Amino acid sequence: MATIGAVSEAAAPRDALARARQRAALIPDLLVEARRVVNTVIAGWHGRRKRGIGENFWQFRPYVDGEAIARIDWRRSARDDHTYVRDREWEAAHTVWLWADPSASMFYQSKTASVSKESRALVLALALAELFSRSGERIAWPGLTDPFSARNGAERLAAQMLHADALPPRPDLSLIKRFSDVVLISDFLDPVEETQTWLDDLAMRGVRAHLIEISDPAEEEFPYSGRTEFRDPENGLKLTAGRAEMLRADYRNLYTARREALAVWARKLGWSYTVNHTDKLASDALVRIHLAMSAGGN
Repeated sequence: MATIGAVSEAAAPRDALARARQRAALIPDLLVEARRVVNTVIAGWHGRRKRGIGENFWQFRPYVDGEAIARIDWRRSARDDHTYVRDREWEAAHTVWLWADPSASMFYQSKTASVSKESRALVLALALAELFSRSGERIAWPGLTDPFSARNGAERLAAQMLHADALPPRPDLSLIKRFSDVVLISDFLDPVEETQTWLDDLAMRGVRAHLIEISDPAEEEFPYSGRTEFRDPENGLKLTAGRAEMLRADYRNLYTARREALAVWARKLGWSYTVNHTDKLASDALVRIHLAMSAGGN
Protein backbone atom coordinates (compact mmCIF):
# COMPACT_ATOMS: atom_id res chain seq x y z
CA MET A 1 0.00 0.00 0.00
CA ALA A 2 1.37 3.39 -0.92
CA THR A 3 2.45 5.30 2.14
CA ILE A 4 2.38 9.09 2.07
CA GLY A 5 4.66 9.90 4.94
CA ALA A 6 7.34 7.23 4.74
CA VAL A 7 10.75 8.85 4.69
CA SER A 8 14.24 7.49 4.31
CA GLU A 9 14.44 6.57 8.00
CA ALA A 10 11.89 3.82 7.25
CA ALA A 11 14.12 1.83 4.89
CA ALA A 12 11.87 -1.22 4.75
CA PRO A 13 12.90 -4.21 2.65
CA ARG A 14 10.88 -4.35 -0.55
CA ASP A 15 11.41 -7.99 -1.30
CA ALA A 16 8.35 -9.96 -0.18
CA LEU A 17 10.31 -13.06 0.84
CA ALA A 18 12.73 -10.97 2.89
CA ARG A 19 9.79 -9.34 4.64
CA ALA A 20 8.28 -12.76 5.37
CA ARG A 21 11.54 -13.93 6.95
CA GLN A 22 11.83 -10.76 9.00
CA ARG A 23 8.24 -11.16 10.14
CA ALA A 24 8.86 -14.78 11.15
CA ALA A 25 11.83 -13.72 13.27
CA LEU A 26 9.57 -11.31 15.18
CA ILE A 27 6.72 -13.74 15.84
CA PRO A 28 7.95 -15.41 19.08
CA ASP A 29 8.55 -12.07 20.81
CA LEU A 30 5.29 -10.63 19.45
CA LEU A 31 3.36 -13.62 20.81
CA VAL A 32 4.80 -12.94 24.26
CA GLU A 33 3.84 -9.28 23.95
CA ALA A 34 0.35 -10.19 22.76
CA ARG A 35 -0.21 -12.35 25.83
CA ARG A 36 1.03 -9.54 28.06
CA VAL A 37 -1.48 -7.18 26.44
CA VAL A 38 -4.24 -9.78 26.85
CA ASN A 39 -3.56 -10.01 30.56
CA THR A 40 -4.28 -6.29 30.91
CA VAL A 41 -7.77 -6.55 29.40
CA ILE A 42 -8.91 -10.13 30.11
CA ALA A 43 -10.82 -9.18 33.27
CA GLY A 44 -13.29 -7.14 31.24
CA TRP A 45 -13.50 -9.52 28.30
CA HIS A 46 -16.32 -12.03 28.07
CA GLY A 47 -17.59 -14.40 25.46
CA ARG A 48 -20.98 -14.38 23.84
CA ARG A 49 -22.66 -17.15 25.81
CA LYS A 50 -26.44 -16.85 26.00
CA ARG A 51 -29.62 -18.90 26.20
CA GLY A 52 -30.61 -20.94 23.14
CA ILE A 53 -30.14 -24.25 21.34
CA GLY A 54 -27.22 -26.33 22.52
CA GLU A 55 -26.07 -29.21 24.68
CA ASN A 56 -24.65 -27.45 27.74
CA PHE A 57 -26.80 -26.52 30.75
CA TRP A 58 -27.40 -22.78 31.10
CA GLN A 59 -29.92 -22.17 33.89
CA PHE A 60 -33.25 -23.07 35.49
CA ARG A 61 -36.04 -20.55 35.10
CA PRO A 62 -39.80 -20.49 35.81
CA TYR A 63 -42.06 -22.10 33.21
CA VAL A 64 -44.07 -19.63 31.10
CA ASP A 65 -47.55 -20.49 29.81
CA GLY A 66 -47.43 -21.52 26.17
CA GLU A 67 -44.00 -23.17 26.29
CA ALA A 68 -43.62 -26.81 25.30
CA ILE A 69 -44.27 -29.12 28.26
CA ALA A 70 -41.33 -31.24 27.12
CA ARG A 71 -39.01 -28.45 28.21
CA ILE A 72 -40.08 -28.72 31.87
CA ASP A 73 -37.49 -30.18 34.22
CA TRP A 74 -39.74 -32.28 36.48
CA ARG A 75 -36.96 -33.25 38.90
CA ARG A 76 -36.12 -29.60 39.64
CA SER A 77 -39.82 -28.66 39.76
CA ALA A 78 -40.53 -31.37 42.34
CA ARG A 79 -38.36 -29.58 44.90
CA ASP A 80 -40.92 -26.81 45.53
CA ASP A 81 -44.25 -25.49 44.33
CA HIS A 82 -42.95 -23.94 41.09
CA THR A 83 -42.49 -25.36 37.61
CA TYR A 84 -39.06 -24.88 36.07
CA VAL A 85 -37.63 -25.09 32.57
CA ARG A 86 -34.05 -26.18 31.94
CA ASP A 87 -32.39 -23.73 29.53
CA ARG A 88 -29.42 -24.75 27.47
CA GLU A 89 -26.56 -22.58 26.30
CA TRP A 90 -26.75 -21.06 22.83
CA GLU A 91 -24.09 -22.41 20.50
CA ALA A 92 -23.58 -20.40 17.32
CA ALA A 93 -21.47 -21.50 14.39
CA HIS A 94 -19.45 -18.32 14.49
CA THR A 95 -16.00 -17.49 13.22
CA VAL A 96 -13.85 -14.42 13.71
CA TRP A 97 -11.41 -13.87 10.84
CA LEU A 98 -8.22 -11.95 11.62
CA TRP A 99 -5.84 -10.27 9.21
CA ALA A 100 -2.85 -7.96 9.60
CA ASP A 101 -1.49 -6.11 6.56
CA PRO A 102 1.88 -7.61 5.48
CA SER A 103 2.76 -4.92 2.94
CA ALA A 104 5.97 -2.90 3.00
CA SER A 105 4.40 0.31 4.30
CA MET A 106 3.70 -1.46 7.58
CA PHE A 107 7.45 -1.64 8.34
CA TYR A 108 7.48 2.10 8.94
CA GLN A 109 8.57 3.34 12.37
CA SER A 110 9.44 6.94 13.13
CA LYS A 111 11.69 8.08 15.95
CA THR A 112 8.69 8.97 18.14
CA ALA A 113 7.01 5.55 17.85
CA SER A 114 7.74 2.70 20.22
CA VAL A 115 7.13 -0.01 17.60
CA SER A 116 6.67 -0.39 13.85
CA LYS A 117 3.20 -0.49 12.38
CA GLU A 118 3.73 -4.13 11.44
CA SER A 119 4.70 -5.13 14.99
CA ARG A 120 1.66 -3.39 16.43
CA ALA A 121 -0.66 -4.99 13.87
CA LEU A 122 0.65 -8.50 14.57
CA VAL A 123 0.48 -8.01 18.34
CA LEU A 124 -3.16 -6.95 18.02
CA ALA A 125 -3.99 -9.88 15.74
CA LEU A 126 -2.37 -12.41 18.09
CA ALA A 127 -3.93 -10.79 21.16
CA LEU A 128 -7.37 -11.00 19.55
CA ALA A 129 -6.70 -14.63 18.62
CA GLU A 130 -5.87 -15.35 22.26
CA LEU A 131 -8.97 -13.57 23.56
CA PHE A 132 -11.39 -15.11 21.07
CA SER A 133 -9.91 -18.58 21.61
CA ARG A 134 -10.34 -18.29 25.36
CA SER A 135 -13.95 -17.22 24.75
CA GLY A 136 -14.66 -20.35 22.72
CA GLU A 137 -14.84 -18.65 19.31
CA ARG A 138 -13.48 -20.15 16.12
CA ILE A 139 -10.72 -18.08 14.53
CA ALA A 140 -9.15 -18.04 11.08
CA TRP A 141 -6.72 -16.07 8.94
CA PRO A 142 -7.68 -15.71 5.26
CA GLY A 143 -5.13 -17.42 3.05
CA LEU A 144 -3.30 -18.87 6.04
CA THR A 145 -5.66 -21.07 8.09
CA ASP A 146 -9.12 -22.55 7.90
CA PRO A 147 -11.45 -21.78 10.83
CA PHE A 148 -10.52 -23.70 13.97
CA SER A 149 -11.36 -23.75 17.65
CA ALA A 150 -8.62 -24.24 20.25
CA ARG A 151 -7.68 -22.80 23.60
CA ASN A 152 -4.17 -22.13 22.25
CA GLY A 153 -5.44 -20.35 19.15
CA ALA A 154 -2.86 -17.57 19.24
CA GLU A 155 0.02 -20.06 19.52
CA ARG A 156 -1.30 -22.10 16.61
CA LEU A 157 -1.76 -18.98 14.51
CA ALA A 158 1.78 -17.85 15.33
CA ALA A 159 3.13 -21.26 14.29
CA GLN A 160 1.40 -20.92 10.92
CA MET A 161 2.97 -17.48 10.43
CA LEU A 162 6.42 -18.82 11.24
CA HIS A 163 6.26 -21.26 8.35
CA ALA A 164 4.27 -19.16 5.88
CA ASP A 165 5.73 -17.96 2.62
CA ALA A 166 5.27 -14.36 1.54
CA LEU A 167 1.65 -13.39 2.08
CA PRO A 168 -0.26 -11.39 -0.55
CA PRO A 169 -0.81 -7.67 0.20
CA ARG A 170 -4.53 -8.35 0.20
CA PRO A 171 -6.09 -11.70 1.07
CA ASP A 172 -8.93 -13.48 -0.68
CA LEU A 173 -11.98 -12.72 1.45
CA SER A 174 -14.44 -14.77 -0.62
CA LEU A 175 -14.49 -17.68 1.86
CA ILE A 176 -15.75 -15.51 4.72
CA LYS A 177 -19.40 -16.45 5.23
CA ARG A 178 -22.41 -14.44 6.28
CA PHE A 179 -22.73 -13.58 9.98
CA SER A 180 -18.97 -13.91 10.50
CA ASP A 181 -16.84 -11.12 11.92
CA VAL A 182 -13.60 -10.04 10.29
CA VAL A 183 -10.97 -7.83 11.91
CA LEU A 184 -8.74 -6.10 9.36
CA ILE A 185 -5.63 -4.36 10.69
CA SER A 186 -3.78 -2.03 8.32
CA ASP A 187 -2.66 1.56 7.81
CA PHE A 188 -5.40 1.88 5.12
CA LEU A 189 -3.32 4.37 3.16
CA ASP A 190 -4.57 3.26 -0.23
CA PRO A 191 -7.06 5.56 -1.98
CA VAL A 192 -10.40 5.28 -0.22
CA GLU A 193 -12.16 4.07 -3.37
CA GLU A 194 -9.74 1.14 -3.71
CA THR A 195 -10.31 0.05 -0.11
CA GLN A 196 -14.07 0.31 -0.52
CA THR A 197 -14.01 -1.73 -3.74
CA TRP A 198 -11.95 -4.42 -2.02
CA LEU A 199 -14.35 -4.68 0.93
CA ASP A 200 -17.70 -4.07 -0.77
CA ASP A 201 -18.28 -7.80 -1.30
CA LEU A 202 -18.07 -8.41 2.46
CA ALA A 203 -20.88 -5.94 3.05
CA MET A 204 -23.05 -7.52 0.36
CA ARG A 205 -22.60 -10.95 1.97
CA GLY A 206 -23.63 -9.75 5.42
CA VAL A 207 -20.18 -10.00 6.96
CA ARG A 208 -19.50 -7.59 9.80
CA ALA A 209 -16.06 -5.98 9.61
CA HIS A 210 -13.98 -4.13 12.16
CA LEU A 211 -11.23 -1.96 10.69
CA ILE A 212 -8.24 -1.06 12.85
CA GLU A 213 -6.07 1.67 11.35
CA ILE A 214 -2.49 1.57 12.61
CA SER A 215 -0.98 5.05 12.54
CA ASP A 216 2.54 6.23 13.27
CA PRO A 217 2.53 9.65 14.96
CA ALA A 218 4.86 11.08 12.31
CA GLU A 219 2.46 10.05 9.56
CA GLU A 220 -0.28 11.97 11.27
CA GLU A 221 1.66 15.05 12.37
CA PHE A 222 4.13 15.42 9.45
CA PRO A 223 6.95 16.88 11.60
CA TYR A 224 9.41 17.27 8.71
CA SER A 225 11.08 20.51 7.69
CA GLY A 226 13.85 21.63 5.41
CA ARG A 227 15.15 19.46 2.60
CA THR A 228 13.65 16.00 3.05
CA GLU A 229 13.60 12.92 0.85
CA PHE A 230 10.42 10.83 0.93
CA ARG A 231 10.39 7.30 -0.45
CA ASP A 232 7.49 5.00 -1.26
CA PRO A 233 8.36 1.63 0.31
CA GLU A 234 6.14 -0.19 -2.18
CA ASN A 235 7.76 0.89 -5.44
CA GLY A 236 10.88 2.82 -4.39
CA LEU A 237 9.76 6.12 -5.96
CA LYS A 238 11.31 9.16 -4.31
CA LEU A 239 10.21 12.73 -3.78
CA THR A 240 12.59 15.42 -2.58
CA ALA A 241 11.04 18.46 -0.94
CA GLY A 242 13.21 21.56 -0.58
CA ARG A 243 11.07 22.88 2.27
CA ALA A 244 9.00 20.01 3.62
CA GLU A 245 7.15 22.22 6.09
CA MET A 246 5.37 23.88 3.17
CA LEU A 247 3.56 20.60 2.49
CA ARG A 248 2.36 20.13 6.06
CA ALA A 249 -1.10 21.73 5.90
CA ASP A 250 -2.14 20.09 2.63
CA TYR A 251 -0.75 16.74 3.75
CA ARG A 252 -2.64 16.80 7.05
CA ASN A 253 -5.88 17.71 5.28
CA LEU A 254 -5.53 14.80 2.87
CA TYR A 255 -4.53 12.37 5.62
CA THR A 256 -7.48 13.35 7.82
CA ALA A 257 -9.96 13.35 4.93
CA ARG A 258 -8.97 9.78 3.99
CA ARG A 259 -9.52 8.54 7.53
CA GLU A 260 -12.83 10.34 7.97
CA ALA A 261 -14.16 9.08 4.65
CA LEU A 262 -13.33 5.47 5.52
CA ALA A 263 -14.73 5.76 9.03
CA VAL A 264 -18.03 7.26 7.83
CA TRP A 265 -18.38 4.62 5.12
CA ALA A 266 -17.66 1.79 7.57
CA ARG A 267 -20.18 3.02 10.12
CA LYS A 268 -22.90 3.34 7.48
CA LEU A 269 -22.44 -0.39 6.91
CA GLY A 270 -22.72 -1.11 10.63
CA TRP A 271 -18.99 -1.78 10.87
CA SER A 272 -16.54 -0.31 13.37
CA TYR A 273 -13.49 1.84 12.65
CA THR A 274 -10.74 2.19 15.23
CA VAL A 275 -7.46 4.11 15.11
CA ASN A 276 -4.50 2.84 17.12
CA HIS A 277 -1.31 4.92 17.30
CA THR A 278 2.04 3.19 17.65
CA ASP A 279 3.06 5.54 20.45
CA LYS A 280 -0.04 4.55 22.46
CA LEU A 281 -1.16 1.32 24.15
CA ALA A 282 -2.21 -1.64 22.04
CA SER A 283 -4.83 -2.51 24.63
CA ASP A 284 -6.82 0.61 23.68
CA ALA A 285 -7.74 -1.01 20.35
CA LEU A 286 -8.70 -4.30 22.00
CA VAL A 287 -11.14 -2.56 24.32
CA ARG A 288 -12.74 -0.70 21.40
CA ILE A 289 -13.09 -3.86 19.31
CA HIS A 290 -14.64 -5.69 22.22
CA LEU A 291 -17.19 -2.93 22.73
CA ALA A 292 -17.99 -2.86 19.01
CA MET A 293 -18.49 -6.62 18.79
CA SER A 294 -20.53 -6.76 21.99
CA ALA A 295 -22.76 -3.91 20.85
CA GLY A 296 -23.36 -5.50 17.48
CA GLY A 297 -24.43 -8.85 18.85
CA ASN A 298 -24.91 -11.77 16.54
